[in-house]
Amino acid sequence: MSSDSLALLRKNAGQDIAALAEEHFKHDLQDSNRDALKSAAGKISAHVTIGSLIGLGLGAFLAFRLRRTRMQMFNAFRANEKPTHVKFADGREEAIPDMTPFMRPSTLGDVAAYTFFGFGGLFIGGETGVLTGSASAGKTISRDTESRERIETAFRRFRADVLRKEADALDTRRGVTELLGL
Repeated sequence: MSSDSLALLRKNAGQDIAALAEEHFKHDLQDSNRDALKSAAGKISAHVTIGSLIGLGLGAFLAFRLRRTRMQMFNAFRANEKPTHVKFADGREEAIPDMTPFMRPSTLGDVAAYTFFGFGGLFIGGETGVLTGSASAGKTISRDTESRERIETAFRRFRADVLRKEADALDTRRGVTELLGL
């Protein structure tokens, strides 16, 4: 599993791309545009962190509920009267083994439940945070139409430069992963 699978642990692309983005950030944008982008990035980060924490808490809560339900089912199974023998039509009687010890919830099962529910909640919460944070950041950026147009123009120029670098890397037979710093 890659660390990019969880929204909370994602890194930026490569050093070359980050430097290129920084150049466009400095030269193509005004101070108000930079502040708007930093505010939008902060909103995404906050949403991802809050979503991940909520998801982790929800996963732990669901694992606790699952554990409690398993224990209640086991106690109900154990308390019920169970047959001990089976009598066949020919009169023969066979003993039925007691399955109660095999039905008992184990510590390993509890650890697995908390682990998988915790990771699942972390993943779902983080990705939900990315979606809500992106929507909030988009609203922050699009408030001022003139600023939004400058940011979009700077982003188009940045993407064009990245594509030129990728094309140059492919022409010189360098791998794209080497270009991106992966």
